[in-house]
Amino acid sequence: MSRSNTFSTYGSVAKGFHWLTALLIFSAFPLGYFANELAHEIQSPGFDGSQTVIERATLLFSLHKTVGVAVFFTALLRILWALSQPKPGLLHPDRKAEALAAEVVHWLLYGSLVAVPLSGWIHHAATNGFAPIWWPFGQNLPFVPKSDAVAGFFGGLHWLLVWTLAAALGLHIAGALKHHVIDRDATLRRMLPGSGTLPKPPAQAHSLAPLLAAVVVWGGVLGGGAALGILGGHDPSGDYGAEGTAAPVVAAAPGAGGGWAVQSGTLGIAVTQMGSVINGSFGEWTAVINFEEPAAPGPAGDVEVTIAIPSLELGSVASQAMGADYFDSANFPTALFTAEIEKLAEGYQAAGTLTIKGETVPATLPFELELDGETAKMTGGLTLNRLDFGVGKSLPDESSLAFAVDVMVELAAKRTE
Repeated sequence: MSRSNTFSTYGSVAKGFHWLTALLIFSAFPLGYFANELAHEIQSPGFDGSQTVIERATLLFSLHKTVGVAVFFTALLRILWALSQPKPGLLHPDRKAEALAAEVVHWLLYGSLVAVPLSGWIHHAATNGFAPIWWPFGQNLPFVPKSDAVAGFFGGLHWLLVWTLAAALGLHIAGALKHHVIDRDATLRRMLPGSGTLPKPPAQAHSLAPLLAAVVVWGGVLGGGAALGILGGHDPSGDYGAEGTAAPVVAAAPGAGGGWAVQSGTLGIAVTQMGSVINGSFGEWTAVINFEEPAAPGPAGDVEVTIAIPSLELGSVASQAMGADYFDSANFPTALFTAEIEKLAEGYQAAGTLTIKGETVPATLPFELELDGETAKMTGGLTLNRLDFGVGKSLPDESSLAFAVDVMVELAAKRTE
């Protein structure tokens, strides 16, 4: 069998690419489906934190993503090979509508085989954490930032293109079976190994009409997806995550003479999942601060911070974090930090207790303070152990979720009257 195409049939290289692509696609579809089913289970509020379920989901997602990358490179090589080869002619070019449909479907397939894995890959690169691609070249892509907005857009785009690919693939298979079973011609046999002598197609001319029609279909898919909000991703604001900020409201009147009202601030956390750092922030929290700068190191005031746990933005794992084995936000919707503020020889600290999920643990927050008349800027942070608060008890080791949780605080405040 010749490696090259002829006007009558496909060569061995084209056939190899065709059936390898089919094998990869029919592997990627079920892997993605079952991985998503497990993801919905994990993100549901009633998820019990089962390590077995999480490990199974991670395995399926990693397999799906790795196969997807293989599809991308296989499709590129297949297209490059096709461009260098003569294209076998249609056996029935006189059937104009059928010929146009076949050509449009081929264009949709070629485009989707590149766009589907690429959109999924960009979504993966823009997201922190969960389920790595199994290859030695890293998880990031050039020019793709870590961004919930980017991840949300390409996640929606991937979903749309997957269904476009599925529809084109279904039409392609139906057409091949129609030629083989109903027409009883050699269309399908041209792509089978050892196909023997095949009829020569009649002379025919190719046009750009099928390509233009495929572009119109893609435009319709994207336009429909945008109209339905699918391309907006899961976070319409696109402003939270690692860079999210909120303007807390003081929950109660501060003490006389030393009260400060928070004007703006960020309460962020960083967790390590599957070896990758995931940054997030709480969108709603309040602070009551009493502070007077002492002349020498010593007591300087007190602070009380109330945090709305359901306001946590943590990328694709935010819903999972609300589950019973994690923050259990349904039963413990707030966290509370109360502390005495002390000026040190260098810097400051707020030493007190932090209550999360009903567990109260001693906590000390070192911080830096910049005072400028009636305004102040504060930055600080501390590291917590999630097991101290019963968070992720079903994950007793760090193989999937690290014990350490870094907390970062930044705020600007103004002295009250």
